[in-house]
Amino acid sequence: MGVDADHHNYKWWALSCTSLGMLLATINSGTLIIALPDLERALGTTLLQLVWVILAYMIASTVLVLTAGRLSDLFGRKQAYVGGFLIFSAASLGAGFAADGTQLILWRILQGIGGAFLFANSAALVTDAFPKRQLGLAMGTNTMVAAVGLVIGPVLGGVLVSISWQWVFWFNLPLGLIGAVWGALVLRELAKPDTARGLDLLGTTLFVTGLTGLVLGVSKGGLASWDDPVVIAGLIAAAILLPAFVLVEHLGRAPMLDLAIFRNRLFAAATGAAFINGLSRFALMFIFVFYFQGVKGDDPITAGIKLAPLAIGMLIASPLAGLWADRRGSRALACAGMLVTAGGLALMTTLEPGSAYWQSSLWLLVVGIGSGMFNSPNTAAMMGTVPEHRRGIAAGARTMLQNTGAVISIAFVLAIVTAAVPKDVLLSIFSGLTESLSASALAPFVHNMHVALWVLAITSLIGAGVSLLRPRHVGHADEEPAQREPAPGLSQEAPA
Repeated sequence: MGVDADHHNYKWWALSCTSLGMLLATINSGTLIIALPDLERALGTTLLQLVWVILAYMIASTVLVLTAGRLSDLFGRKQAYVGGFLIFSAASLGAGFAADGTQLILWRILQGIGGAFLFANSAALVTDAFPKRQLGLAMGTNTMVAAVGLVIGPVLGGVLVSISWQWVFWFNLPLGLIGAVWGALVLRELAKPDTARGLDLLGTTLFVTGLTGLVLGVSKGGLASWDDPVVIAGLIAAAILLPAFVLVEHLGRAPMLDLAIFRNRLFAAATGAAFINGLSRFALMFIFVFYFQGVKGDDPITAGIKLAPLAIGMLIASPLAGLWADRRGSRALACAGMLVTAGGLALMTTLEPGSAYWQSSLWLLVVGIGSGMFNSPNTAAMMGTVPEHRRGIAAGARTMLQNTGAVISIAFVLAIVTAAVPKDVLLSIFSGLTESLSASALAPFVHNMHVALWVLAITSLIGAGVSLLRPRHVGHADEEPAQREPAPGLSQEAPA
């Protein structure tokens, strides 16, 4: 099945497989987030458990994505990618049988491990297969497929929840198994194994403990109180362990996060912008699920349909942005994307319980367009500057930092939107049962939502500035395919 690695069409076979992985990951994200109110009612979870159904997966995939990238650099990207599909599928099956919130969180951690192997290898496999002059198009296609998943996910989630919440997880099983079989058949191993052996278990432990402490402290602080012993302990652990992680990575022989790749000005600026993009945008779907179901009183299917403009904007902008970046560079486009996102987020602060749907849909579309303008050019520029034998760890670093921003985004936004809102009102909003709530009862939550959106908008503006720190573009029109290039050292003035 498929073609040989040196065939001129192999890149499209590889792209079909990585796009399937992106589709699985994004559909799963959309179906689950739209199902949160139903999960709260069916499993009797606390609000903190409900949020950690999302955060547990994200922390596991974030922390382990570098280890997964490292393993793929050592032993092969194809095996790691196929294994990611299998682990994700098995965990999805188990999650559907969860009897309470704690069991579901544990299955979500295993799902995150599978997701880490998919995330760490998707961009690396595409970069191996495509010439640099087409890398923006390839990344744009992957992002476009992700946007399709984001369109389908919330609507599908609403349909699946109307049957049973378990199907939100079980629908992943056939898709994951198809992905595993397809990857085993069509992918070829192009990269030579990295000669530096070893895994950084100490660094991984420090990062997972520090990040978990930070996210637990911030998320619980908003729901309980900031002088809660668990909150204080989590924040102290983060303050000690995260700097210790950086020190260990700097001194280690085979570090989990190779800090040397950040000496490249393009890679460092693009990765920093990806972190800020995750910080500024990821919590948006979380906010709007509860705005539509909790404030507006929509059912899950309606809420899923109303979220579609965000993904449609990405669907339109991503491939066009990738083509533009291949021809004219990514620096100005990535900056413009963050500015457009900031404008859309700022306009969302005008939304009230009685606002017409055209307003929320238009602002979601604007943010989606901005995200599409940013994501594919930024990823292509970042991955195109990395030597082939380090692409697994580079893709892992990009995903780790972007997902770290996303994890912190949800925890921070949760702390903002729940502040000074009565517990009974919060419970009604988070379970989608607000028919009995008056406009005055909803007012504190809506006010906090506006504050959170302003914070996200300002963060996007900072990301626009970081995007301008990268070097100017150098065209790739005459580049050979990435898999045929030698593996040079990283250059300070790499192409943008």
